[in-house]
Amino acid sequence: QVHLVESGGGLVQAGGSLRLTCAASGRTFSSRGMGWFRQAPGKEREFVAGITSSGANTYYTDSVKGRFTISRDNAENSVHLQMGSLKPEDTATYYCAAVREGLVMAVTTPGYDHWGQGTLVTVSS
Repeated sequence: QVHLVESGGGLVQAGGSLRLTCAASGRTFSSRGMGWFRQAPGKEREFVAGITSSGANTYYTDSVKGRFTISRDNAENSVHLQMGSLKPEDTATYYCAAVREGLVMAVTTPGYDHWGQGTLVTVSS
């Protein structure tokens, strides 16, 4: 079982930066891949970034490559999403999620079985 709590969302101007944090509890955190998703009003939840259990491999959706960086600290049971050069189209609720045991990584929601409550990011133009 993994319990996830996101923080760090807020209002930022276009071109600005934010750092999201996902605090995790549970025995299996360090053995699971982790991901960040986002969901804008009226749209489906979409994959943003993922990181394998050791942190050795990271994955990004094309629209955030070069702007966002995912990282994790297994000693602190946390995952971070550093977001830069933010655009109004990045506005969404951002969710942290844990990859299902047995999978290395997933880029779609069925591959995840634990979710945080989300944190809202609003980018003004």
